[in-house]
Amino acid sequence: MTGSITPRRCALLSLPVLLGFAGTAAAQTSLNPSLRVATPLGQLPPTSNVPPLPQPEALLPDLLGAGPYLRDHGIAILLDNTNEFAGIMSGPAKGSSDAGQYSLENDIDWQKLAGVTGFSTHAVVVGRYGIPASRMFGDNLNPSQEIYGSGGNVVVHLVYAYGEETLARGRVDLTAGRIPFLNDFSSSPLYCNFMNNSFCGNPKASSDNLTHSSYPDAGWATRLRVRPTESTYIQTGIFFAEANIYNATNGYRSGFRFSSQQINGQLFPVELGWEPQFGPDKLPGHYKIGFGYDNQNHNDNTLDVNRDLIGVTGGKPLQRKGATAEWALFDQMLIRRGKGVADGLILLGGFYHNSDRSSTRNRQYEIALLDRGFWKARPQDGIGLAFNYLSVPHALTRTEELQQEAGLPITGTGGQFYNASTPGVQSSTMDVEAEYQIHVMRGVTFAPDFQYFIRPNAQTNLHDAALIGFKSHIELF
Repeated sequence: MTGSITPRRCALLSLPVLLGFAGTAAAQTSLNPSLRVATPLGQLPPTSNVPPLPQPEALLPDLLGAGPYLRDHGIAILLDNTNEFAGIMSGPAKGSSDAGQYSLENDIDWQKLAGVTGFSTHAVVVGRYGIPASRMFGDNLNPSQEIYGSGGNVVVHLVYAYGEETLARGRVDLTAGRIPFLNDFSSSPLYCNFMNNSFCGNPKASSDNLTHSSYPDAGWATRLRVRPTESTYIQTGIFFAEANIYNATNGYRSGFRFSSQQINGQLFPVELGWEPQFGPDKLPGHYKIGFGYDNQNHNDNTLDVNRDLIGVTGGKPLQRKGATAEWALFDQMLIRRGKGVADGLILLGGFYHNSDRSSTRNRQYEIALLDRGFWKARPQDGIGLAFNYLSVPHALTRTEELQQEAGLPITGTGGQFYNASTPGVQSSTMDVEAEYQIHVMRGVTFAPDFQYFIRPNAQTNLHDAALIGFKSHIELF
């Protein structure tokens, strides 16, 4: 899964440059949601209230002659393929795996097409294949390839489809439809320069709670964003949680299930952002803090339905109503190397926290460096280095210790994933990733990638693992 989406909010007129750096490495065709979070005031076209349609660098930029005509009438069509390969060099298992996705996106500016002021629509469908290699040595917390799963094993899977109304020259933005929560919240168009799911498409702890829908799956939602000043925003919304959203059951295989019968709760988030530019080089920075509360039932990490210790009884976990999440994320350009909004050395990092009593990933710390344009002979190449630390709550660790002492299966009682395939008590895990993005030609990027896992799956009984592979991206049009 992802979330899934890479530099952030700078002048909208520079979006094609931004897409050149972030889009070539992205899992999703669409950077549109996170880029629209990045849209400052005063950057809308003079004749429209709709932000410019996405136009990444592509092999066939004019869509065999149809592209310019369609764009003149407010229609953008994008098609791409992302592939991620990883092989295990050393660790508790050997093997390799390939995962990937093809994506088709449609964005329509209805102000251009039909005169509906400020209104646009956005839709993405995908097809997915493969699994992450990290599953081979028992890691379910930070998959080595982010683009696996949740696609229903079908040719066409609907990711999202929603309408957007932009008012007051960008000061107010309202969306409604089938929307993944992590499209807009705790997102960045920088993250998918990396391949490990701990970064791409969102901090992995953000999707630990099933009410936090993430790419490629969505639920009914509405989101409101307001920009009090050119460099600040606040956004909130209501996201309806749906049972079995990531399973190929109850109509979710294709993603085209629009019934409300599976809705079992709501998520209420709020996020505040500050987007300054520093110094004579106008070094862009993006800083955000957020909070989310949901009213869904969650498995308790400690107690069973009789309020006894689940690690002793082995009973069914107590259902706790409601959970919270908090996050603080940033990215800041430190050195400018060119005119583009991503041409330079960028530092990014963050912290994510989930409710201790019901999560599996309760704390995540991340820090990374991205550098584009450091090699003058190849100004479109980039290099990245990322570090991620993830911990499970002490309550879950203690439960697993009690299960081990009692000879019970170590299942892991909280959160989205279960610790059943590779028994062991969980505590914390770390991973490091290094990658180099090679701009092969227009619309094509190839990125060799190295990853190292310390205590995979947060278990001390699993040896460290090293992986080597690559991430490729081809934007067809």
